[in-house]
Amino acid sequence: MIEIRVKTDARIEMVDVTEQVNEAITKTKLESGLCNLFTLHTTAALIVSENWDPDVTDDLLRQLQKLVPRDANYQHSEGNSQAHILSVMLGTSINIPVERGKLKLGRWQGVMLAEFDGPRERTVAVTVIASH
Repeated sequence: MIEIRVKTDARIEMVDVTEQVNEAITKTKLESGLCNLFTLHTTAALIVSENWDPDVTDDLLRQLQKLVPRDANYQHSEGNSQAHILSVMLGTSINIPVERGKLKLGRWQGVMLAEFDGPRERTVAVTVIASH
């Protein structure tokens, strides 16, 4: 397992971590298998989304904030209930096949860290399981 660090710049944003994950996979020297990505936080998530047109992630974030508004009379006293709810909705881990030593993604796909309580430094655990 390798951990990567991701610095976020805004309260809510998507950060493309595809390149960092591929670099971590290279360090494992595994050519094929399954990559599990897990964020060690309760106010962030991991998704696969389009990484070419930033309007896609902007639209996604705008709609998520409509679904789960920041101020909705939550009981959690830290003021970041929206972040916790969005993290649970999107999920803290994903699995992606590895082929030829890197993530097997479609042409427009990338791995995004979804930040919901930033700016912060986030940690993503990268585990690659070899296929036989």
